[in-house]
Amino acid sequence: MAGLEPVLSKELEAIGAEDIKSLTRAVSFTGDKALLYKANYTLRTALRIFAPIHQFKASNEKELYKAAYAFDWKPYLDPKRTFAIDAVVNSELHTHSKYAALKVKDALVDQFRDKYGRRPSVDVKNPDLRIHLHIAQDQCSILLDSSGDSLHKRKYRFEKVQAPINEVLAAGMILLSGWKGEKPLIDPMCGSGTFLVEAAMIARNIPPQKGRKRFGFMNWVDFDPELWDKVKEEAHAKEKTLDVPIIGSDISANAVQIARKNIAMAKMTDDIEVRQQDFFSSVGVFESAMLIMNPPYDERMPVEDIALFYKQIGDHFKQAYPGYEAWLISSQIEAIKRVGLKPSRRFHLFNGPLECKFFRYDLYAGTKKHATQDD
Repeated sequence: MAGLEPVLSKELEAIGAEDIKSLTRAVSFTGDKALLYKANYTLRTALRIFAPIHQFKASNEKELYKAAYAFDWKPYLDPKRTFAIDAVVNSELHTHSKYAALKVKDALVDQFRDKYGRRPSVDVKNPDLRIHLHIAQDQCSILLDSSGDSLHKRKYRFEKVQAPINEVLAAGMILLSGWKGEKPLIDPMCGSGTFLVEAAMIARNIPPQKGRKRFGFMNWVDFDPELWDKVKEEAHAKEKTLDVPIIGSDISANAVQIARKNIAMAKMTDDIEVRQQDFFSSVGVFESAMLIMNPPYDERMPVEDIALFYKQIGDHFKQAYPGYEAWLISSQIEAIKRVGLKPSRRFHLFNGPLECKFFRYDLYAGTKKHATQDD
């Protein structure tokens, strides 16, 4: 996810990956089969884990078909299994991603038919093997999708509110903040509770995919169930208890109800407290804590006067939360300046297609003057 490449790189380093390289919206690395399983199970800021199996050059559709036909598909697929091919193309030589995927599909099917007299079937919705084709100019890569469903699907989101934040982005923001469970965390506009659950999982070192039953690699010919069980057992052995409060609130009774359901699905009812409350009537009850929130952007959730709204947020920060470390994300680049506080840290992120700023504000108690935000 754009902006989270450094965070993902650190996560990969922590689990033992090697040759880590930060790319645009991706990170490459090397590792063994155990690391592939561990990456899928424990990484918080990855969307999918791809395993490259073939690279070649192709300047046109005939070369693409020929190279794909020459590749030995048998170690990865057999005629009884289904497959699907997705393609991403950034090339002046290959201009249609669907057509490029079709040519590779034809080559694969023709090879099986010619060699074995039988061919695997295509299943675009739930294939046994999902293949990814990436083309940059004449450089072609074939990769296997080891994840299956996107890794942002943590299996705890029972319901959504309007304009929910993505689980991967929420986890990435918490990791960017440096919070690891050493002080209380609050989200006073908690919506469906994504920040709260992701924070609790980080603090307790719970694998983000603990609730998931299936991954793409489970359908691979070389899947090792015993190794998979060992990877999970090692991850679960590192879990710990929560030592600080995690509290959410929202003005919407419906949002509070949904957040509580999601928290229950995540089995974290004892770790997280959620209450109905208007942010502008809330008061910080801790001497020091981290506040994180995703206020409306006036995109999917309209706000009558967005500039005034953000000014009021800044005013309330100063009045009600002295001593706190506040983090705020928004795509309202101009309106966020009205918060009236100078950010001590800033990051450039994307919430879906929306370009956002993620700012940290240090809220001082007493008479310390607050510098005016200048960008």
